[in-house]
Amino acid sequence: MIDAALIKQKTRYLRDGRAPIPKSEKISRTMSAIRAKNTKPELLVRKVFRKVGIRGYRLHWNKVAGRPDIVFPKKKVAVFVHGCYWHGCPHCKLTLPKTHRAFWRAKFKRNKERDAHKTKDLRKLGWRVLTVWEHQIKKDADQIAARVVKALRDA
Repeated sequence: MIDAALIKQKTRYLRDGRAPIPKSEKISRTMSAIRAKNTKPELLVRKVFRKVGIRGYRLHWNKVAGRPDIVFPKKKVAVFVHGCYWHGCPHCKLTLPKTHRAFWRAKFKRNKERDAHKTKDLRKLGWRVLTVWEHQIKKDADQIAARVVKALRDA
């Protein structure tokens, strides 16, 4: 009889071929746990929005180009919440992983290009676009809320 736990363990981290296979199981688990939506920085931004009374937004709204993290459809304001590592923060200068450097260098470059393209497309459609970096949220989340309030007021 086949052990169900063994099958689950072996199929837990299936690869789709887009990323190289990490050398250790620990790294594999860590990378598999990274989310695309509802990340810690996004949750922190939404928490401060609730605190100061900012409402009327949609999350990951797919009815607008680029599917921003937070959208105020009536005001045409889009907020992208970028993790410093994944989006290549120009201030933090984080290092590349030690293995598969060529893959990661290309991936981070594509991420930056995609971010710029999304912003450009939204601005062409008349949207006001704000980019919020993870380190800014950690430093002063209230200042982020003030930026959004100003953008909403000016829209």
